[in-house]
Amino acid sequence: MAFVVAVAQRKGGAGKSTVAANLAVALAEAGFSAALLDTDPQGTLTRWHALRGQAARDLHFDNPAGWRVPQAVTRLRKAVDFVVLDTPPHADTDSRLAMRSADLVLIPLQPSVADLWAMEGTLEVAAAEKRSVALMLNRVPAQGRAAQEVAATLDQRKLPLLPSPFGNRTAFAAAFAEGLGVTEHAPRSQAATEARALAEAVRRESA
Repeated sequence: MAFVVAVAQRKGGAGKSTVAANLAVALAEAGFSAALLDTDPQGTLTRWHALRGQAARDLHFDNPAGWRVPQAVTRLRKAVDFVVLDTPPHADTDSRLAMRSADLVLIPLQPSVADLWAMEGTLEVAAAEKRSVALMLNRVPAQGRAAQEVAATLDQRKLPLLPSPFGNRTAFAAAFAEGLGVTEHAPRSQAATEARALAEAVRRESA
């Protein structure tokens, strides 16, 4: 049975689509069968997938909406090892349906107060749906104490922060612009190492 991860964050611009795409690609690279579902009406991952070319065969992709999301997840649970869902950037019905279908809600947040505030709505929906959550830091700058301060805040609140942040690296954007995960585009880069670490952290969550 597949382990289903909904990448969710109420705040737009948190990097959900980048995280979802790179997580799914890194899981596939690690030898797991993986599916990526774009449930966001903006269709960012749908456009990303259209650029993949030959790489598309390594990843099952679909873009269900609304009540089709649970049906698509149910169908894939018996077909693959992992299902990764990109969700709308609001605590609306579509986002709730995606989280309800998941085993884990993965909440990416940039190291900022605004992202901390925005995650509250996502945490509330996940709690209402009785879903496990994990947080990850995204677009962490190379310098400054913001990431450490956010991590300390999460620790004080006893919120589970995965030990696999994404740095603020151009490799992620460059790979995404070509319809690739960073492990495909720049396999020896630090960004690729970070993507593989996230995949391993999610694998441990599924155990």
